[in-house]
Amino acid sequence: MEAVRSEVQEIPEGEPFVTSRFSSLGTRAALDQALSRLVRQRAIIRVRRGVFMRPKVSRLVGVVPPEPQAVVAAIAASTGETVAPHGAEAARQMGLSTQVPMKVVFATTGRSRVMSLGRREVQMRHSSNRQLALAGRPAGVALAALRYLGKEAVTSEALARVQRAIGPEEFEVLRRETRAMPAWLSDEFYRYGRSAAELPSDRGGHG
Repeated sequence: MEAVRSEVQEIPEGEPFVTSRFSSLGTRAALDQALSRLVRQRAIIRVRRGVFMRPKVSRLVGVVPPEPQAVVAAIAASTGETVAPHGAEAARQMGLSTQVPMKVVFATTGRSRVMSLGRREVQMRHSSNRQLALAGRPAGVALAALRYLGKEAVTSEALARVQRAIGPEEFEVLRRETRAMPAWLSDEFYRYGRSAAELPSDRGGHG
């Protein structure tokens, strides 16, 4: 189907896409056949079942695997499930960890599954609504990151870093989501708010 080929050419290299993107162009069987033909011609590569991309090639590493976040977002857009970064990936996105985890985990309302992107393993783990609180916004990534870091690592300095990263409005949304927090994290937010309130006012007044 030339219509599928033409639309594929409009997609940036390295950006994952799913079969349903072309649903207006033909039946599922026809789309599957057209995409399989493009895979055989090496115009696109199959990332996993139902997920494809135009290859992005580096002289150093060859075909560059797509970013896990982009693949998971494409899957979620196709299935309608809610997904959010989990654990070490959330901490990395928040700048609370510099490590790039070889196993990248996302929480999802859908079924659990595992996929390989180059040398990295990507897990989508079926999770509770509590674990997916504030999904889709910076405050949700921050909440997942703080839960992952744990009681010993979440200090007032860590909360201040999160506040700078997500901004005051998102930080206030995060602070109010106490139902999704472990008790120790809620307590840490309370102490942080108290200490901020006790700082001297910088009004610059003159007597």
